[in-house]
Amino acid sequence: MPPRKKQTRKFKKRRALPDLSEQQERLGAGQWFEKLVSLQARLRAANGCPWDREQTHSSLRTYLIEEAYEVLDALESGDDAKFAEEMGDLLLQIVFHSQIAREEGRFSVADVIREVHEKMVRRHPHVFGEKRAKDAAEVLKNWEQIKAEERRAKGASPAPLGESDELDGKSLLAGVPRGLPAALEGYQLTRRAARIGFDWEDVKGIFEKIQEEGAEVCHALGTMEPLRIEGEIGDLLFAVVNLARFVHVDPEIALKKANAKFVKRFQAMERLAESSGRKLADVPRAEMESLWEAVKRKEKGAAVKSASEATGSK
Repeated sequence: MPPRKKQTRKFKKRRALPDLSEQQERLGAGQWFEKLVSLQARLRAANGCPWDREQTHSSLRTYLIEEAYEVLDALESGDDAKFAEEMGDLLLQIVFHSQIAREEGRFSVADVIREVHEKMVRRHPHVFGEKRAKDAAEVLKNWEQIKAEERRAKGASPAPLGESDELDGKSLLAGVPRGLPAALEGYQLTRRAARIGFDWEDVKGIFEKIQEEGAEVCHALGTMEPLRIEGEIGDLLFAVVNLARFVHVDPEIALKKANAKFVKRFQAMERLAESSGRKLADVPRAEMESLWEAVKRKEKGAAVKSASEATGSK
């Protein structure tokens, strides 16, 4: 059936993982997985759930993305039960897509599991083979090289230079989905390049690059050429994404948090304006700045108080 949790999520409270019966505790992961696969097949059966039966790979795309972000939110919450629940929802999407594919005679969930199992063995020769890796950096470098070899073995042919936006199948950058959000795509591309040594020496060089790109944006603004301005702003954003990746920060997650912070502060400004009998849109621009700074001061004060109370409790 269609997920309903989005409407009720704000009412959920942190809770412990549910107690399992003795019989349930005896069930292993494989048995639970088989029960889930059977359950989804039942929902898709002729006498199953009308909503589940109507779904296609295309109609489920939104849920797949939503569930991935729900997992990230749950991870940040520190609520183990919520974390486990959201990972279950994400797992269900894999089972759901696999069930549809099985019905179409394309592949089954067993094929999905076998493929990833074989891939993990193949890409860890330092564990399951004779190859050795002295550290994590070498593991990642080997990983990318193995992936490139896999693509070559599949016979991917390169496109003529300048004739396609698609990545050369032999490239180390091939395999990064073009449908990713731009910040995440840039993160993945630069991370792959860095794994074979194409990277900055230190963070100072990236900051200098950001300053350089910022100056080029300012120059482009003076030309009044929209495409040039767009290109220079893109270069600036790409440099910032590179900075995030270099200091081990996922730019997509960092930006999501910044977005949430902006929403929280903006809504606080709206409440302050309402308390004086006005709508924020009717507040003069200079006063808006004052409201913004007031909200930030209040946040800082609350953070200091919380830290002080936490220290005192210890």
